[in-house]
Amino acid sequence: MKALEGKVALVTGAARGIGAGIARCLAAQGARVAILDLALADAEATAATLEAPAIGLEADAADERAMAAAADRVASAFGGIDIMVNNAGGAGSDVELLAMGMPFANVTQRGWDAQLQGNLRTAYAGCKAAIPHLQARGGGAIVNIASIAGLMAMPSVPAYAAAKAGVISLTRSLALELGPSLIRVNAICPGFLWTRAWEFLATLMKQSVPEYRDMAPREIFLDAVTRNTPMGREQTPEDIGHLVAFLGSNGAANITGQEIKVDGGITLNVMR
Repeated sequence: MKALEGKVALVTGAARGIGAGIARCLAAQGARVAILDLALADAEATAATLEAPAIGLEADAADERAMAAAADRVASAFGGIDIMVNNAGGAGSDVELLAMGMPFANVTQRGWDAQLQGNLRTAYAGCKAAIPHLQARGGGAIVNIASIAGLMAMPSVPAYAAAKAGVISLTRSLALELGPSLIRVNAICPGFLWTRAWEFLATLMKQSVPEYRDMAPREIFLDAVTRNTPMGREQTPEDIGHLVAFLGSNGAANITGQEIKVDGGITLNVMR
């Protein structure tokens, strides 16, 4: 029997990237999966590729009413929710630029608010929507996708880092509150993954760092991986997905309130 056989998972921001990798790993372990994204067609397309029953949903993960309605639809379609994965995050590249620091005075209010909405309010809305359904099942798991940026000083992206630190704090608070309900709440802190956000950042680095001017964004990213990761390899969506699948399983029944780094050792560098 697969580890997640009979369980139902809702994953936000799951049409592509990390979210899609998480969905694939959950489905591979037998979970029925709801793919939630801003674009319905993309969510349905990803759901159609999974090896377990899956549906695609369209909703803004930062909107508590939309998330409540989406959670109700998932519970109606599959009989309940056992695993909630708050993965949705980020903002449009123009807003990301407005949230870049160094100096901090460069950060605009619009950029700051967008980062907190896209990376912290999404976790708030997803947790709030899922908790009643998890309680109705007699327990379950919430996994919030944070970032190593929430654990380190990040002067180049202070708004993003503050939002992810907030996700980690929320994870701890909910783990304490929901423990008696047998709902486990954990956070995963990914390191360097090749995402649209990293492609945008690498493009900015290409324009501003002389040694990167003749390199493609992907090459710049891999150079950053080589320089900063003790294991010398990038992290993948499946690296995150395998851990999510474990945290959602009965094998993790006594793990809660943790922020788990999946970074190839990047954060160890601060100890040097």
